[in-house]
Amino acid sequence: MSHQTVQCLSPAENRRRLRALALGAIGVVFGDIGTSPLYTMKETLGTHGMTPTPSAVLGVLSLVFWALIVVVSLKYVTFVMRADNKGEGGIMALMALAQRSMSGSARARWVLAGFGIFGAALFYGDGVITPAISVLGAVEGLGVAAPGLDKYVVWIALAILLVMFAVQRHGTHSVGRAFAPVMALWFVVLAVLGVRQIITNPQVLSAVNPLHAIRFFINHGNTSFIALGGVVLALTGAEALYADMGHFGKKPIRVAWFGFVLPALLLNYFGQGALLLGNPRAIDSPFYLMVPESLLYPMIVLAAAAAVIASQAVISGAFSMTREAMTLGYSPRLAVVHTSREMSGQIFVPWVNRMLMVLVIVAVLGFRSSDNLGAAYGIAVTGTMTVTTALALVVARKRWHWSWFTVVLVGVLFLIIDLSFFGANLLKVAHGGWFPLVLGVVLFSVMTTWRRGRELVMREIKQGGLALAPFIENIAEHPPLRVPGTAIFLTANQHAVPHALLHNLKHNKVLHERNVLLTVETLETPVAEVHERIEITPMGGNFFGLELRFGFAEDPNIPLALTQCSREGLGFDMMDTTFFLSRETIVADARRPGMALWRDKLFAFMARNALPATAFFQIPGNRLIELGAQVEI
Repeated sequence: MSHQTVQCLSPAENRRRLRALALGAIGVVFGDIGTSPLYTMKETLGTHGMTPTPSAVLGVLSLVFWALIVVVSLKYVTFVMRADNKGEGGIMALMALAQRSMSGSARARWVLAGFGIFGAALFYGDGVITPAISVLGAVEGLGVAAPGLDKYVVWIALAILLVMFAVQRHGTHSVGRAFAPVMALWFVVLAVLGVRQIITNPQVLSAVNPLHAIRFFINHGNTSFIALGGVVLALTGAEALYADMGHFGKKPIRVAWFGFVLPALLLNYFGQGALLLGNPRAIDSPFYLMVPESLLYPMIVLAAAAAVIASQAVISGAFSMTREAMTLGYSPRLAVVHTSREMSGQIFVPWVNRMLMVLVIVAVLGFRSSDNLGAAYGIAVTGTMTVTTALALVVARKRWHWSWFTVVLVGVLFLIIDLSFFGANLLKVAHGGWFPLVLGVVLFSVMTTWRRGRELVMREIKQGGLALAPFIENIAEHPPLRVPGTAIFLTANQHAVPHALLHNLKHNKVLHERNVLLTVETLETPVAEVHERIEITPMGGNFFGLELRFGFAEDPNIPLALTQCSREGLGFDMMDTTFFLSRETIVADARRPGMALWRDKLFAFMARNALPATAFFQIPGNRLIELGAQVEI
């Protein structure tokens, strides 16, 4: 990782490098949370029966201020970002780290996997709603500049979104160079707009006093709890700070947050509050009504650009998470296209892009405004936040060896806040909150079904296989015809005879001169170390066991890994090597124990449509022989 080389540089170079990484983080990491001022105050104070009285404005501002301090600054930037998985962040990396911490308990590992998968499923819901709400919130400024354009807002937003999804296949490298300056300008403008209003109403700064938040709850009763579901919109994108840690490092993200992004956001929120103290009717669009009328159209263009950047970051995050889910065994294999020769993390997953595009269009046409989408947004965000807290607490106890007292103290603080936000958003289920919940449940079912289905298939294959050691002894006693070359058999069990080997021997009556049983394992770390990448086990009779290990953030390239085996004493001539693979046909059988019949059928459907293992492992088709095998589950 580029950020890991900072310590090898001179102090002056370190500072320059840190500034460059911090600027890059501003362009990529903070897009989502940076566009929250477009709709947060409007959603919180302008709906659900709220009236923007001075006490309500100060109370909501106080909640926003302390939410940004406690949840983003303390929880994510200070606490959760410590839980890096060899420099990588994000909920799938955190899940793998927490599972590794519980290596002695299979039950605990499965529970942690369940939490992590559900958090990841909700993150996909975030990936649907973020583009919709961000772009709609930006384009809605047209209704302020020219009220007659209100009826075109949805269609303009759709046009922007369709173009954004269409260019995904070209990668973000060229566009990425423009991200940082645009977002830096965006945050500067946020701060300037806020300061202009604060000067007119400086008493708004008293909202930093948490007593205003307490009085807000006392005076507004149930309405204040509903409003809490709007306050959480100020935190959208906090997960991105952790998810993108591997690209920039902890320190650049922390420097950018505390030194630039947080002050700009707070100034803008307080500026909106100052505007509302002087003109409560500005609640219709407090963000755009802060902008001088002559600058409205340039501001709408800048806001739309910032919204696209925020959406781009979330979509790219969905691509990365999908690759991690595939390698960890929670998703069917899908085609992955690399869009940069320099950055392995810049990828494009066509199937995910198409599904996100369809769902985003459905969300925009169904909800039609950022206000309506605000109700749907909170549940996805708060659900992921709660899961992240729970997994990070496991890591703190098991890997950092925190005392139970410290873990409970920190856990109570963060979980009370997370669950309060989540509970407040549950009240909005009927108003749109059902949308990310349905998405989450569907994706959770798909991911757990794939994982469980693969386990059942591996169990059937292992139970039906012949023991390898007696087979090799029998081959030595009754040698078949041996042909020159090397045969590589992909197998999940190094102690059983692969079906492809048996079929080849049974039907072709020959055995290759050298036979290698190859198993590919995905580690719970992002990148495999050099010493753990390859393990070779001689089995006698010119049979070898070969285990190749890859990290969950790597693309498993078997031919490339085989070229490195010569250093371990097992060289390969690819022109003299043939790969044999058993391609399983899954048959759902209700009489067999394992999963419900509908899950069996769902798994069989996914298995039929998954990318072939040969393409996933980058095995050349002209060196491959596939043999069919039927497996009942």
